[in-house]
Amino acid sequence: MSAERPAPGTEIVFQWRKWDGSPHWRHECLWLGSDSWGDWIGQPGGWWSERPGRAFAAHGPNVTLVPPSGDWVLTVNRDHPKGMRIYIDLAWDVHAGGADGTPDPLLFTGIDMDLDVVRVEGERGTWIDDEDEWDEHRAWYGYPADVQEHLVALAAELAENVRAQVPPFDDATADRWLDILEALEHTPRPERPADRRG
Repeated sequence: MSAERPAPGTEIVFQWRKWDGSPHWRHECLWLGSDSWGDWIGQPGGWWSERPGRAFAAHGPNVTLVPPSGDWVLTVNRDHPKGMRIYIDLAWDVHAGGADGTPDPLLFTGIDMDLDVVRVEGERGTWIDDEDEWDEHRAWYGYPADVQEHLVALAAELAENVRAQVPPFDDATADRWLDILEALEHTPRPERPADRRG
C-alpha cells in the first residue's frame, strides 16, 4: 500500500472493472482512514453507485474495507432496508491508484471476480452468492486455473469467518468506521429521477 493518503473526509472514487478491462461499478466515496486490517472508505446515504445501464443511491451509510491482499473487499451496511449487513466482493488486484498502477490517492481500482459472500440479518444468514455468474464468466473470460482455485477456496474461508464473526467481520470493527463516516460532513448528492434507489 502506498504511504500517501488523503485527509479523512476527502472525496474519492472506487472503480471496478471486469477481467477484460471493461467498466463495472463506480462508487462515490469518502476516504476514512486505515487500521491493522487495511484501508477504509465510506459511502454516505444518498451517494451514488453506477455501472453501464444502472445506477442507484445508497439507502444508508456503508463502509468498505480494502485489505492489503487485494483479493476481496468487505462492505458493511448500517440500517439496510433488506437487512443486508455484509457484502464481500471476491476480487483481483484491488489497490489505491489507477488500473495501470499509476499512483492516485483519490482512486481505488480492482477487478470484480463475480463470487460474493453475503450476510443478512434473519433466517437466511450467510451464503456464497453469484456462483452461476462465476461459472459463466470463468469460461467466458478465461480466468487462469490458479486464480479460480484460490478464489473458490477464499470464498469458503470468508463465509466461515463471517458466520463466526471473526474480526474484521464482526460488528464492532465496522461500527467504529460507520460512526466515523456519520460524523463527517459531506456534500449531499442530487436525486437522479431516471434511476432508482438500491
